Amino acid sequence: MRIPDWTPEQHPQPQELVDAILARRGGALLNLDKALLWSEPVAAGWNVYLRNVRTGLSASRKLCELGICTVALLTGAHYEYHHHAPDYIKAGGTQAELDALQRAVKANPSEGVSDGGLDEMSQWVVQYAAQMTLHVKVDDALFKKLQARMNTTEIFELTTAIATYNMVARILVALQITPEA
Repeated sequence: MRIPDWTPEQHPQPQELVDAILARRGGALLNLDKALLWSEPVAAGWNVYLRNVRTGLSASRKLCELGICTVALLTGAHYEYHHHAPDYIKAGGTQAELDALQRAVKANPSEGVSDGGLDEMSQWVVQYAAQMTLHVKVDDALFKKLQARMNTTEIFELTTAIATYNMVARILVALQITPEA
């Protein structure tokens, strides 16, 4: 990591903030947390916001994780992929689908995905995440396909998950935060 791991001795933070992060993480700070804790307002807001994005959305967890994994692969955020590929599988995805995603990302996913390893909706989500990540703008025809299969809340939440993890990827890559050993 390009910055030192946070420690309470170097930069004290309120214990309730550290405890809240530890509770969300299951008792141990991740490498990302050791960067976030250099800023109390960022760490506090992040802990609440990312918890909601990860566990509070009504949109398909599988599709959100697929979008997040797409962002991770496109941006080179290995940390993000390391943590979210298992979450994609826990949400009902398969390793074969992740393999298809990796092949699709090597092609031109913002123009469309034709890999037979992903169903139609998953192909659209990969394309949507790729367009959001690489071009910011999303093709109207693709958006209409999503609208035909998802309600407004689901589209908004999928968009939010993809956008959020674009932000995360940029922090991870810029600070060279690597997966835990």
